[in-house]
Amino acid sequence: MTADDVSGLISRVALRDRAAFDRLYQLTSSKLFAVCMRILRERSEAEDALQEVYVRVWERAGRFAASDASPMSWLIAVSRNHCIDRIRARKAPAADIDAALDIADPGMNPEASAVNKGEGARIDRCMDELDQDRAHAVRAAYVEGHSYEDLARRFNVPLNTMRTWLRRSLLKLKECLEK
Repeated sequence: MTADDVSGLISRVALRDRAAFDRLYQLTSSKLFAVCMRILRERSEAEDALQEVYVRVWERAGRFAASDASPMSWLIAVSRNHCIDRIRARKAPAADIDAALDIADPGMNPEASAVNKGEGARIDRCMDELDQDRAHAVRAAYVEGHSYEDLARRFNVPLNTMRTWLRRSLLKLKECLEK
């Protein structure tokens, strides 16, 4: 099978020659089936797609005659595009916008936001009662995520001293917040 043979068959198919169509199918179906299988990955769907591809070839053979493409490239492109269209058609359609009306906003409601703001103010007030370096160490450790070792180096104190600072500061904060 040469490119000229396939090209001639496609030209005859454009003229609605059924014998040429049968011969084209015999010569190219295994290659096009492999393309469909590679894209769709399911034998029964690839078989269905292959039949639809040949329907398209029958309907569009006249377009090939007007193009400069190689015959197998054109047939493979028809197969590939059809299989991609099938995959796109599988996807569920987007949900109706009215369905979103029943979905609650995951953000805080106004009451929770007010409570959260009040708690933040209480924490800030209690943090102000700590020594300045202890408050900075607590924020760095528990808000910014710095390690005890990093903080010990930053404040130029031994590691165990930093642990003691943080433990005592947390106890003071707890005591303050329980008032």
